[in-house]
Amino acid sequence: MRGKTQEDRRLLELLDPVAEAAGYEIVRLRLMGGGGKARRLQIMAEDASGDMNVEECARLSRAVSDVLDAADPIDGDYLLEVSSPGIDRPLTRLKDFEAWTGYEARIELDRLADGRKRFKGELAGVEDDNVAINLEGEEDTALVPFAWIIEAKLVLTDELMKRGAEARAARLEHESASDDADEE
Repeated sequence: MRGKTQEDRRLLELLDPVAEAAGYEIVRLRLMGGGGKARRLQIMAEDASGDMNVEECARLSRAVSDVLDAADPIDGDYLLEVSSPGIDRPLTRLKDFEAWTGYEARIELDRLADGRKRFKGELAGVEDDNVAINLEGEEDTALVPFAWIIEAKLVLTDELMKRGAEARAARLEHESASDDADEE
């Protein structure tokens, strides 16, 4: 899920070690476009705490650019875009479903499970290699095999926006405290 196509997965193999060496983890990578127009390589990443500010995006972009320039794995012109996953982030790793337990998500599968391919509800954690989700209007918690998921993302809700605002406030407070310590 972190890479959709074979080309995406090859780029992940090349760039995962670069991101890790810089202290980040690639959440999702997509090489989009083609057919005569410039392609776009979109990389969403975060640090161990789940953050990614503008300076960190620039740092990772430079590190990735150096490797891409040397290896030249993409035919033709492309635009590199490095960003944080954002508040209504994609869920691409099993640990994402655990970390965002209690928040609403949409999940799409590559095959039918319980007679459907799409699920929407509150994430209820992880059991072995299955994602647990409490579906709207249903009593039982559904278990969806992680390997069957082709797309999943958080749904923008008031609770999610509140968590994002609190995280941003804490990050700004930490940065302000660091700046004050640097001035002393």
